[in-house]
Amino acid sequence: MKRIYYYYIALIGFFGLFILLMLWNTLLVPSTRLPIALVLIFVISPMLIPLRGFLNGNLKSCTWMCYISLFYFTHGISEAYTTPAELYYGLLEVFFSLLLCTGAGFYVYKAEKIE
Repeated sequence: MKRIYYYYIALIGFFGLFILLMLWNTLLVPSTRLPIALVLIFVISPMLIPLRGFLNGNLKSCTWMCYISLFYFTHGISEAYTTPAELYYGLLEVFFSLLLCTGAGFYVYKAEKIE
């Protein structure tokens, strides 16, 4: 498979995860104990740190995005296991984080293999 296809898979995973987390924390199941803005800062901001380089296809940023997606994978597993009402949201988070991690990881792997 060509290297650019892995990048597209990573982009689908990133934007799917971003949209899911935004909807989950604002419209679907908003927090009753914390302000929504504070929740969004803590949930979304780790994804935004390497975003500029990730969108440009920078290999270091793709690697960092891969590492960051593992935290969302862990969060999705814990939410799916502990909160039965949010099972499908947690499983979607796991799915998109795996897309992001595998897509970005193989994109970097193929680039290193070429060079």
